[in-house]
Amino acid sequence: MSMEKVKAMRKEILEGPIERTLFKLAWPIIVNNLVQVLYNITDTFWLGKLGRAALSAPGVSWPIIGTLMALGMGFTMAGFSIVGQYIGAGDYRKANRSAGALLSLILFFSTLSAVISIAILPLALRFMHVTETIYPYAFTYSLIVFAGVPASFTFMASTALMRASGDTKTPVKISMLTVFLNIILDPVFIFILGLGVSGAAIATVLSNAVGTVIGFKLLLSGKAGLKITWSDMKPDWKFYSKIIRVGLPSSIGQSANSFGFVVLTRIIMGFGDVTYAAYTITTRLVNFITSISRGFSMAMGTMVAQNVGAEKYQRAKTIAERTMVVNFIIASIAVLTIGIFRVPIFKIFLNDPKVIAESAIVLKYFLISVPFFNGIFVVVTRVFTSAGHTKKSMIMSMLRLWGFRIPLSYAFGYVPALVVVFTVLGHSINFKIPLAKLFGFTSKGVFFGMGMSNFLAAIIGLIWFLRGSWMKRIID
Repeated sequence: MSMEKVKAMRKEILEGPIERTLFKLAWPIIVNNLVQVLYNITDTFWLGKLGRAALSAPGVSWPIIGTLMALGMGFTMAGFSIVGQYIGAGDYRKANRSAGALLSLILFFSTLSAVISIAILPLALRFMHVTETIYPYAFTYSLIVFAGVPASFTFMASTALMRASGDTKTPVKISMLTVFLNIILDPVFIFILGLGVSGAAIATVLSNAVGTVIGFKLLLSGKAGLKITWSDMKPDWKFYSKIIRVGLPSSIGQSANSFGFVVLTRIIMGFGDVTYAAYTITTRLVNFITSISRGFSMAMGTMVAQNVGAEKYQRAKTIAERTMVVNFIIASIAVLTIGIFRVPIFKIFLNDPKVIAESAIVLKYFLISVPFFNGIFVVVTRVFTSAGHTKKSMIMSMLRLWGFRIPLSYAFGYVPALVVVFTVLGHSINFKIPLAKLFGFTSKGVFFGMGMSNFLAAIIGLIWFLRGSWMKRIID
């Protein structure tokens, strides 16, 4: 995308029809998300051929990897909001300079993070109470992916910067190339070369490395909207300070959120491999079908950032509200679809009667909350982040996981006192089935707590959004 196209896209984002512009920005991201999740499902499919333990390895590993990625994502989103707001304000030189500063900061930070993460990996896996059958697979997978973190971080940052300029097509082309490369390499490394779980991790790292190289070249050439020079990437503590100041709350919030999933994995693992395998497959399916709503949220982020930069706050609010409606409808259809075709779909990945039976519990007690998560919570937190108010998104993310999900999941799944309370409550209101039988000491309680966390966080997020305290830009 040339600079002329960036300016034309800016005009459409600031003045054009909201729905048409949202769809125009969203559809390339949606395609990319669908392809990306298709890869994840393909990965799950191939590893499922190696057995339940191999299939669970990436699911166990990703909370740890996600904690690391979240640190980089916080700074990336800070760069996204700053660059987007500078473009909305029409200051393209500062937009390019901020983008260069972000890339150099991410490159240094990701290398340091990779070294630290590899050192603490065994401790993290033991903390999650990973079973002995899964541990060697999870350790090997994580070790290889951690080694490729610099490439993953830089790839993530370069595509986010392109989206900030309003160019959503170029990141999709790069991502699709890397995903298809990953899909091809997976069976080759896993089966033909006989590397198993290690092969899946190597394929991921190599694919990300290819995307990183392409993204860098496009940003340096100016063919992706922004045009970064090598001098833009020189250390500049003024820009670093701004990115760190804006990005640190988001990094803390997202890393705390990801670490929360490490704790959540420990809670779910308390009910064994069968429960965790059912949870892993369910989340893959949810991600696939809700990829459309995530695409709209990301497109909305670009529109909100530029409108806030141009100080068109009411328009930014309207964009967010309409995105909520679209995402809620899409996620509701997704839940219904998974519910109807649950058994045949699960058999494709793992024809294990115990896992299939357990999947009914995951769907019944957790899945119904997904529309509230995708339709409201995700949109609200992205609005806060895109506007540069990362402390708000940090608070919301930590509240959902540490304030609601982990305490409620543990309480309903494990705490005897709560079982007694619900039994008494059930009798006092003449409820025919004691609620303790629904939740106490079973995986039902864990997934019920997870579902409740989505409902509660969505309600609080919506109230905070409507107050409008995020309607203030952060650039000079």
